[in-house]
Amino acid sequence: MLNLELSSFAKDLQGLKGALESGADSVYIGGQTFGMDTISNKFSMEELQEGINFAHEKNKKVYVTISLLPHNNDFVKLEEYLLKLNEIKVDGLILCEPGTLEIVRRVIPDMKVHMGMQANIYNYETARFYYDLGVRRVVIAKELSLKDIIEIRKNVPLDLEIEAFIHGSMVMSYSGRRLLSNYMTSREAGNYDSEKHYNLVEEKRPGQYCPIYEDEGGTIFYAAKDLCMIEFIPELIKSGVTTLSIEGNMKSNEYTEKVIKVYRKAIDEFIKNPDNWEFDKSWLEELQNIDYRDLTTGFYLEENIDYTK
Repeated sequence: MLNLELSSFAKDLQGLKGALESGADSVYIGGQTFGMDTISNKFSMEELQEGINFAHEKNKKVYVTISLLPHNNDFVKLEEYLLKLNEIKVDGLILCEPGTLEIVRRVIPDMKVHMGMQANIYNYETARFYYDLGVRRVVIAKELSLKDIIEIRKNVPLDLEIEAFIHGSMVMSYSGRRLLSNYMTSREAGNYDSEKHYNLVEEKRPGQYCPIYEDEGGTIFYAAKDLCMIEFIPELIKSGVTTLSIEGNMKSNEYTEKVIKVYRKAIDEFIKNPDNWEFDKSWLEELQNIDYRDLTTGFYLEENIDYTK
């Protein structure tokens, strides 16, 4: 049997349970701070413990993302935070930079470690570098093609898992500074107004709005269209991808659950009959009806496909 994993973002306890019940094999949750009482602004440690127990009863997994790019003083609470996550039996940590990785390896050496999207893994040399440091899963950059993934798979150890995003919002850039709000409001950098919303528009593509979000972690630009690879599940799997992930950070729990169910059908059909898998157009129609945003295949194919409604 193919060792495939369908993973999805969960923003809170309800989202965690809904994602796993909808067919996800694992969920990943955000950890913007190293606080001991909360894992994110919508997840208390008690709720996370309940979520982990729920997942393990179903033989599924929960990963925690440590997405903060730490400054020196951030490391003060990190060790205590890691020990707490280890105590409640988190299945793995998704990291984004080597300093945090070094501390994780020292404090909780048996913890499974993934390098996340912000680690910018574009090639097999970088993947092997992290493998040599004890990492056993890498989340590859969204700018890679299927050909790039095949090349990485050929040149890394077989036990290094490769994770790729298959559906959802595409982050275009990240900044830890409030450059947008600072410019628009002439206020001090570090302040932001959660009630204000911005969009980026390229002058030769009028009407294609790229959403911009700001929170305590930084300014994030999203692509005007959402990623959708439902038609190319076999190609992704045959390229060497072992974990197929759904991005739902800016979406509702209902959206995430519906998307998971569609991809669960497609993946299960492939596992059942990999040589004769057939794309079902109703899967794409279901995905198009879930959200108002247009869908695209991103950078995976030689010729990008835009699915317009």
